[in-house]
Amino acid sequence: MNEVHWAALAGYPLLAMLQLLPLLGAVALLLLRKARLAVAVGRLFAVAELFLALDLYRRIDVSSSVMQFAERLDLLAYHAAADGISVLFILLTALLGVLLAFYGMARQQVTPVHLLGVLLLIEASLMSMLTTMNLLWFAAASALQLALIGYLLWRWASASEEKLALSRFLQYQFFGCCLFIAGAVVLVWSHADANPLGERWSFDLFDLLATPQISKYQSAAFYLLFYGLAIRTPLFPLHGWLPNSAGYGLIAVGPVLLLGVKVGIYGMARFLLPLTAEAVIIWQPYVVAFAMVGVFYAAVLAFRQANLRRLMAFAVVSHTSLIVIGLFTLHPAGVQGALLLAVNFGLAITVMLLMIGYVYRRAGTTNLDRLGGLFDRVPFIAIAFLVGGLALLGMPGTPGFDAVHLVLEASIQAFGALPTIATALGNVAAAGFLLWAFQRAFLAPRPKDLPARRIARTSPMEYAVGGAALLVLLVAGFYPEPWLHLTDSATQALAAYFTHD
Repeated sequence: MNEVHWAALAGYPLLAMLQLLPLLGAVALLLLRKARLAVAVGRLFAVAELFLALDLYRRIDVSSSVMQFAERLDLLAYHAAADGISVLFILLTALLGVLLAFYGMARQQVTPVHLLGVLLLIEASLMSMLTTMNLLWFAAASALQLALIGYLLWRWASASEEKLALSRFLQYQFFGCCLFIAGAVVLVWSHADANPLGERWSFDLFDLLATPQISKYQSAAFYLLFYGLAIRTPLFPLHGWLPNSAGYGLIAVGPVLLLGVKVGIYGMARFLLPLTAEAVIIWQPYVVAFAMVGVFYAAVLAFRQANLRRLMAFAVVSHTSLIVIGLFTLHPAGVQGALLLAVNFGLAITVMLLMIGYVYRRAGTTNLDRLGGLFDRVPFIAIAFLVGGLALLGMPGTPGFDAVHLVLEASIQAFGALPTIATALGNVAAAGFLLWAFQRAFLAPRPKDLPARRIARTSPMEYAVGGAALLVLLVAGFYPEPWLHLTDSATQALAAYFTHD
């Protein structure tokens, strides 16, 4: 594995700035906590982070599969670098940061400065996860992000059952972090045993790949790393924390930060697949089998939900299973399709969750039997929710269309026609429950306890936030070539670990 130093590509350490800028923003908000300019300053930092991400995209050499913009600080075991896969997720993270900064204002949060500070800290932790080449740094940043989201669940929950949601969330995520760290230790142990010179333990991806892993450790490392990442992804049957968190926790901010950026999928592509390649091939059929069951299992449960937020939770599980199927085809097209589908999923679920938040602001509930007739009063919110749902399904004109095509094409080559057809039928079932939810929430007769005068018209800020999200979604859908070029070399290099002559 090779890398290019940051000085050869940029005049400043871009990756370090991506991690430090949100931290500086959070400190600035702390100092300006009671100042009128605090909210504007917080939003300015979020926008500046997006411009840094765009500068990274502008400078990266998409034709090269080597890691670029490399930064090292041996004293702290700091090692950051990026390729096309990293940049794709970094762009998504920065965009979601901007949308949430403005969405928080649209929701008229009681303490917007406090919320913005936490959002910037979470964004910094996400940037660290997406740029680090060190398993321990990844685990530490992940733990920080999850702790901050747990704080959001506790501080700004929207229902009295938030204690249940918080406890389930913390239990599952703590266990997942422990599994991931244990898997990292197994890999490092294998690295130390395979090295006759007895070099110091290293959690660095480059060092671990430089020494062939001992076969007897591979399955244990795969099991621990995979389940650690699958919990936070989440993948069936390790999704038990999500329905409670979605039903009783934050409406949009927490779920978007946790589900919009599929860090679990990124971790599988960055660490799991290259470091445990032999075990991946052995366990591939079992992972894909569970994922296929998850597509249908979650779709069936989604139809049984009476709450729009819990329905979205099961939609997440169903579509995440499709992403995992693509990733574990171990085929260049399937891997590329899975990563593009993860980003499409992040954009689509963000649009839908933001619109659900706006619905909750007006109706005071997300129970489907207490919603209806919203289209007449807030047609923009209804249309945005529908477009987000169609994007989630991979309809033409959305980024998911090409991504799903790549996944299914690779699935046919890897697993045959019948499993692929079954997976596609699961996506059809997802279309059914999402359209059913749209009909119930926006087109069904309005209940008597929800008078029309109570449903406020869409505000300018809501138009701006929703419109920006939809614009990015549609532009990326009608013009997918840049994202295909961005990830092509990196996904080819990743799939090469499983190419056998």
